[in-house]
Amino acid sequence: MIALILLTASLATQQQDTLSPAARRVLADVRFLADDAQEGRGVGTAGLQRAGGYIRETFARAGLQASFQDFTIPRDAPAALHSNLAGSATRNVVAIIPGTSPALKGEVVVVGAHYDHLGAGGFGALDTATAVHNGADDNASGTAALLEIGRLLANRRPSRTIVLVAFSGEELGTLGSSYFVQHAVPLPIDSLYAMLNLDMVGRLRNARLMALGAATAKEFPALLDSLNKPATFDLRASGDGWGPSDHAVFYATRRPVLHFFTDLHDDYHRATDDWDKLNIGGIVQVAQFVADLTLALANRTGPLTFVDAPRPQATAGGSGYGAYLGTIPDMSGGGVSDGVRISGVRAESPAATAGLQAGDVITAIGQKRVVNLYDMTDALRSHQPGDTVVIVTRRDGAERRVTAVLGRRSS
Repeated sequence: MIALILLTASLATQQQDTLSPAARRVLADVRFLADDAQEGRGVGTAGLQRAGGYIRETFARAGLQASFQDFTIPRDAPAALHSNLAGSATRNVVAIIPGTSPALKGEVVVVGAHYDHLGAGGFGALDTATAVHNGADDNASGTAALLEIGRLLANRRPSRTIVLVAFSGEELGTLGSSYFVQHAVPLPIDSLYAMLNLDMVGRLRNARLMALGAATAKEFPALLDSLNKPATFDLRASGDGWGPSDHAVFYATRRPVLHFFTDLHDDYHRATDDWDKLNIGGIVQVAQFVADLTLALANRTGPLTFVDAPRPQATAGGSGYGAYLGTIPDMSGGGVSDGVRISGVRAESPAATAGLQAGDVITAIGQKRVVNLYDMTDALRSHQPGDTVVIVTRRDGAERRVTAVLGRRSS
């Protein structure tokens, strides 16, 4: 047994020796952040405090001005109603790369990633396990990419100021990003030029990278395409700035945003989201791409043309996720690049009544196109229980249209 352990350790060391310096740095970051010792980085845990200290120290070692932004969990936060976390102290970690242009240094490009996760499970978890939920992809991956971006940009002299922020409290309802927007440093939020969000960038597959929010500035699609030549990614750029992550808080201030994301998987919000399942080289590629984009935005001479979109309306459906359809999404992605594949439907649900079945790929609900799960959530949020909608699907390569009467979510 001892010989087997030593052999395994030796092989792991040899594999790490073949990694690039950037990949070794990123691997070290995710292994620390997603280690059991960090207690799932739940708000209120010593592990989250240690993670924050690690992030600040890493920024400082890169030569950045780094500090904590302390705040407490509001007593009226929705998540506080499901936990004993109201009033708990936590903190964002903020690093600054000062702008150098007299005309532009008063404008800010924010790059952010949340570093908290679900602790031992419970509120927000999609399993019943009480084990530590390490959140390697969600969002040690984004945090590690943020740290690497800090290293890549530390010695650059951008025209605009660049602010890197590791947010806490995202899993409790984007609390850290909301606090940052209300108490922005070093410059008021009115100075925001654009915000880039890294949330779940650790499972790059088939080079597919989503840039959600690409429709929030008219200049974004062309800029993203220009930075992706020669093509490193199968880049899927689309959508407005709303969605269940920190970028939506900034979009609400009427500023352009982008959310980089490598799609959902079976381990999402489960205790099985561990570091050994990450694509470390993919995280390095995403970090380099977003660093290049950050610098391009920081040095642009002209303004961005903001494009607004209505906020999805929460319905009276109980949980805030809109009217009820009753599909079970295939969280692995199912090899689908456009639409949401479902792995089944709930018994006696509107989906079952409409004839949807496992393997169907939903591409539209009502007037809203569905490219990914975020689009599907927004589409359901835009409807009320009792609404009749046409659902467009693909089944065995053929397009189908069915009519469903949406239901009410249980409270």
